[in-house]
Amino acid sequence: MEGKSIAQSAVVMSAVMQPNQANPAGNVHGGEIMKMMDNAAFVVAQRHARTNVVTARVDELTFHHPIFVGNWVTCRAHLTFVGRSSMEVAVIVEVEDLYSDESCKCALTAYFTMVAINAGGKPLRVTPLEITNEAEQQAFDEGKSRYETYKQRKHKNT
Repeated sequence: MEGKSIAQSAVVMSAVMQPNQANPAGNVHGGEIMKMMDNAAFVVAQRHARTNVVTARVDELTFHHPIFVGNWVTCRAHLTFVGRSSMEVAVIVEVEDLYSDESCKCALTAYFTMVAINAGGKPLRVTPLEITNEAEQQAFDEGKSRYETYKQRKHKNT
């Protein structure tokens, strides 16, 4: 089976944060941003697998910078690792204050594990990931290591 490149499924999604996404002080709820991240990871995985996908796990979700009403938020998402039916998607969230000249800041980062499934909810084999350079290989190896660590922990706990 021929692989697909990382660029073929990568996505960029952006939105201006609205008052209904925030608390009374104007801070956007973390769950709102996590939902955006999950949507971006879903699109990446579904573009790669071309079948239904579900979120299986979120790793290393880290909040780096607050997001406020009126900020421009951009999710950049791409595959890092592909196994038999699971895909790891790195999601980076940048925030920009549209009222200042400051550059974008990294607000959140996470790894989403998405699993391709058939109509009956059973895992499906997906196309391999085509690695084209050293940086992609390093990200793939790190993703594989996270995947194997999770599998070992899961097996140990069952």
